[in-house]
Amino acid sequence: MIEMTEIRQLSATDLVERIEVEREALAKLRFNHTVAGLESTTALKNMKRDLARLLTELNARNKGNA
Repeated sequence: MIEMTEIRQLSATDLVERIEVEREALAKLRFNHTVAGLESTTALKNMKRDLARLLTELNARNKGNA
């Protein structure tokens, strides 16, 4: 799980790259869950929350610059 302090320390370009990586990882995890099932679905829940935190920070930065 990603801490907000860690997210706030990322630069804008690093934040965008991290979002892309997290989206790809979430897509792979969802596919694996559909095909074979996961032992614990909390991984999906945590990954979605991490992605939401990253997107929230990106949106806050964009609104702050506007």
